[in-house]
Amino acid sequence: MQSTLVAIKEPAHGLLSFLDRERSVAHPGYSRWLVPPAALAIHMCIGQVYAFSVFKIPLTQVLGVTKSLPEDWKQTQVAWIFSLAIVMLGLSAATFGKWLEGAGPRKAMFASATCFAFGFFISYFGVISHQLWLIYLGYGFVGGTGLGLGYISPVSTLIKWFPDRPGLATGMAIMGFGGGAMIGSPLAIKLMAVFRTPSDTGVGKTFVVMGALYFLFMMFGVFTIRVPREGWKPEGWSAPVREMKLVTRHNVDVNVAFRTPQFWLLWIVLCTNVTAGIGILEQASPMIQELFRGSIGPIAAGGFVGLLSLFNMAGRFFWASTSDFIGRKPTYFIFFTLGAVLYYFLPMTGADHLDSVKLFVAISVILLSMYGGGFATIPAYLRDLFGTHHVSAIHGRLLTAWSVAGVLGPVLVNYMREYQIQHGADKAGAYQTVLHVMAALLVVGFIANFLVRPVDQRYWLAEK
Repeated sequence: MQSTLVAIKEPAHGLLSFLDRERSVAHPGYSRWLVPPAALAIHMCIGQVYAFSVFKIPLTQVLGVTKSLPEDWKQTQVAWIFSLAIVMLGLSAATFGKWLEGAGPRKAMFASATCFAFGFFISYFGVISHQLWLIYLGYGFVGGTGLGLGYISPVSTLIKWFPDRPGLATGMAIMGFGGGAMIGSPLAIKLMAVFRTPSDTGVGKTFVVMGALYFLFMMFGVFTIRVPREGWKPEGWSAPVREMKLVTRHNVDVNVAFRTPQFWLLWIVLCTNVTAGIGILEQASPMIQELFRGSIGPIAAGGFVGLLSLFNMAGRFFWASTSDFIGRKPTYFIFFTLGAVLYYFLPMTGADHLDSVKLFVAISVILLSMYGGGFATIPAYLRDLFGTHHVSAIHGRLLTAWSVAGVLGPVLVNYMREYQIQHGADKAGAYQTVLHVMAALLVVGFIANFLVRPVDQRYWLAEK
């Protein structure tokens, strides 16, 4: 037992010793602007989950190929693959967040790449054997674990590299995740077209190729990520002497932060914002085809998914950077007020009312920019309230809100839509009630954000 403990404590010298945190400490003179590309390499890959909607119809036609057979999976069954992946993202981030602080981002990124790639490979076997539980296991459970590890791994690192602009830092760290579908959507459509035959939709082989490609690209991030050395700070910058409202110079331990009202108010803020956005994003391709039936086909719908990805990504950088100047709380007030109005109006743009594809797309991209902005701004909000000591671990636990939203959003859209269709509504009209519910959720988020106050000093860590 004693020899085992010694082996664990001593630095490794084996094949994977390059993953140790000590091996990733930046040398003097290292430019902090070399770190964001490493974060983007991870997030642009795992952000492929946002393009999952392009797989929904092909997965419901695995047996019928050109149409769904009675034995094929239904959209409601397929939707649980995405939901499970998001659930595991939040759970794995919450579970491994504190471990990451000690192990370092490089080790977490490698684990993320391995899980994410194997998730695709396992899903391939689920498709060829028509066993849905294997896709739940692969893309959902294993791949979702990779999502959580990869999502939080660069956040704390970039906040430490950019203490002068934490919003900018988290925007850079997370914008790649929002842009993942911009690559993943057309890549998946192209690969499925290449592998498609009269007896095969091509989705299984697409999973294999995408898993291999993403693993290789994520290795770039693993090899290039660096952490700042002890005591480093940007040249010419010093921490502000006077505390700003809602911005502290003190730190709160992750287990203590978990018990504060501020944590749970931000949990509600994130959950409501994500539930509303993820409901559209998960159903984006079928939604635009059904709202504008006959005028929008699968190829155009795939382009729409890619466009949403672009604004999801851009919104993460724009809104998080903006929050450095106007504050995190006012930024979320914009999300919840403007968002509620736009969600309420969105179904009126369909073919049965205004019949304006351009207006539908314009509103959708604004909503998705704020959805992405909410993700990118929340780590800086946490940093402002709880300090930098355990920001990744606190962020990881807060992402359980994403796990809940990952189920709640698709369930609201898919099951409410199906219920209304079964009771006489057409496919386009079924979206109206769903989107109005999303608007109501944002009102709840507005109230939670309004109630956020500075963390009481009794929760602070003692100064060393």
